[in-house]
Amino acid sequence: MMENKLSISEELLVQRIFLVRGKKVMLDFDLATLYGVETRALKQQVKRNIERFPVDFMFLLSSLEVDEMVSQNVIPSRSFLGGAAPMAFTELGVAMLSSVLKSKGAISVNIAIMRAFVNLRQLIDSNKDLIKRIDSLEEKYDKKFMLVFEAIKELILQENQPREKIGYKIPGSD
Repeated sequence: MMENKLSISEELLVQRIFLVRGKKVMLDFDLATLYGVETRALKQQVKRNIERFPVDFMFLLSSLEVDEMVSQNVIPSRSFLGGAAPMAFTELGVAMLSSVLKSKGAISVNIAIMRAFVNLRQLIDSNKDLIKRIDSLEEKYDKKFMLVFEAIKELILQENQPREKIGYKIPGSD
């Protein structure tokens, strides 16, 4: 029964991972909800420990990125943010959050989030393998179908050439 709850929560976590600037990230307000803290408190802890969050761990969303995420319904509205730019945390940044937010709840949530990132990475990798297999099959069958297409073209060319008449010739009918 517990495994079912965990898999559902991992599924929900994966839905909160977004692709921004080519990186898989989670937004501060989603993380705050998961950790059971206010977004303001999470941001405050990050700012107090900013040296732990280089740009490959955390970055602020630009105004354009916020607008894009609002249009995709990731963020309900700009007013939801209270005027502050959201922080986007990469997998490394989420891992670093566990050292900043030290409650027992934060540790278990962090473990679940790390598993969600791993599952997402495995899913993406398995899709890459599937795409490679499809490309391989297309290449293989394209070559085989090329022979069929060439045979069809040959038949079409033969169809358009004048044929020698067949049948009986009656003397004097030419």
